[in-house]
Amino acid sequence: MTLIEGPVGDLSERMRIVAVANQKGGVGKTTVAMQLGAALSRRHRVLVVDVDRQRSTVWWAENMRDRLPFDFAGDQNPKLLGRLRELRAEYDFVVVDTPGSLEDTPVLERVLDAADTVVIPLIPEPLAVEPTMRTINRLIEPRALRHAVLLNRIDARIPSQLPVWRDLLDTVWGVPRFDAYLRQYKAQTDAPIHGHMVTTLRDNRRTRGAIFDITQVGLEVAAQATPALAAGW
Repeated sequence: MTLIEGPVGDLSERMRIVAVANQKGGVGKTTVAMQLGAALSRRHRVLVVDVDRQRSTVWWAENMRDRLPFDFAGDQNPKLLGRLRELRAEYDFVVVDTPGSLEDTPVLERVLDAADTVVIPLIPEPLAVEPTMRTINRLIEPRALRHAVLLNRIDARIPSQLPVWRDLLDTVWGVPRFDAYLRQYKAQTDAPIHGHMVTTLRDNRRTRGAIFDITQVGLEVAAQATPALAAGW
């Protein structure tokens, strides 16, 4: 288990705000935010909030129609994020999808000021590393937020890819990471356009891997909200 730095506190009696953040675009923040919200909704009361002006989560939510497994607040003014704590009696988790550009740094900063935990998606591509590290070093670590990198779009056809990138995170960059990871699956890529999530996909040979991966991410995030387990991630 990889230690996630930052204060834990008594998370058993309050809502947890989870920011999905990385100033590198194209790393899968929207996919992680929506699927994480769906996975958590199996056992918890969840609200997913979109403050990204690209509105990708809004489009996905519209395609879901009445099958959305959580409450959704799309296209929100980031200035209102400070009021999320007022919802603590209604939700166990609030998951926030954030923008991925430098020009939207003030928006991301408002989200992080309100957050308890940060999930940082990272794809195994060299050009994704510097923006990810910048996000962590300049925006997340100074706030002492609990955080972890989530490896995304791992290619199962390349057996060495996962261990190599885990080793880079652990020993070269010294960055906290999830034990769970997300592999590249067509079912995952096509989910937004078909209006599916982990809670609506049929469990078969084509979808089983994607369902398993996001379920493990959800379990890991939920475990971090339990004081007895929160010391190790």
